[in-house]
Amino acid sequence: MAAIDLNLVRVFVTLYDARSVTLAAERLHVTQPSVSYALSRLRDLFGDRLFVRSRDGMQPTFTAMQLYPALRDSLAQIDSVLEGSKEFEPRHSQKRFRLALTDLGEMALLPRILAHLHAQAPGTELEVVPLEIDKVEDWLATGQVNAAICSRPIQAAGVERRVLLSDERYVCLLNRDHVSIGDSLSLEQFIQARHAVVAASTGHGLAEDVLRKQGLQRKVSLKVSHFSSLPRILQESDLLAILPEQIASAFALEAPLKVLDLPFEVPPFDVALHWQAHTTRSPAQRWFCDGIVEAITRA
Repeated sequence: MAAIDLNLVRVFVTLYDARSVTLAAERLHVTQPSVSYALSRLRDLFGDRLFVRSRDGMQPTFTAMQLYPALRDSLAQIDSVLEGSKEFEPRHSQKRFRLALTDLGEMALLPRILAHLHAQAPGTELEVVPLEIDKVEDWLATGQVNAAICSRPIQAAGVERRVLLSDERYVCLLNRDHVSIGDSLSLEQFIQARHAVVAASTGHGLAEDVLRKQGLQRKVSLKVSHFSSLPRILQESDLLAILPEQIASAFALEAPLKVLDLPFEVPPFDVALHWQAHTTRSPAQRWFCDGIVEAITRA
């Protein structure tokens, strides 16, 4: 097989991640016909269709699935070496960074991060990607995001971790005038009450894990995708919700809500920044991660 063009490798990896010619073209900042032409060349090189159109997008063939890990890792290493050779001047940079973050992170951390980064690099762009805890490991490995902030540790090889907030804890948030719960919450009241639950994809599932291990079941009446919708829901209902204390206290200052201790033990947790270790060869990546750490830990 002839030597493969690096640009074709980039198209292959991007198309594999995006599962869409349109999205791949957007991420590569090229036209859709350019991606289609590159795919045609890739098919000739490997003697395989590589991707097949389906109702769920461009699905990789078995050959593509075999090729992907090696090509992805090789491309990441090459990009890391190339980035490491470039100078980075924050004041004059127009670079875009992508950060995976929950809506809680957007409310509690993003203003500080944005203010700190733009004070040093006003021309840079920050794109926030809604965190999906089951996908973030792949996002970091493939370079879809520069970094991710979450409370659940990412254990993948090659991922660096830096704690931003330590010893956070979960509490219960509910209507200040709840009809049956006063200034404290018993386990019986907790079990009997109706609850609002936020999607596990946010990574905030530690309390759920504890309940499951203790064999406790609660009445879940509502499941939502974002924590930010809870204040309005809780103040107009008798539902209970489990949230990190810092954001629950902030919600209680702005709405007729109250914060109570949970009637069972949940270990404290850390909120940490995660990134792929090899990317720190890039001066821009180092600046970005260091800036986030500084913005949060020195605030």
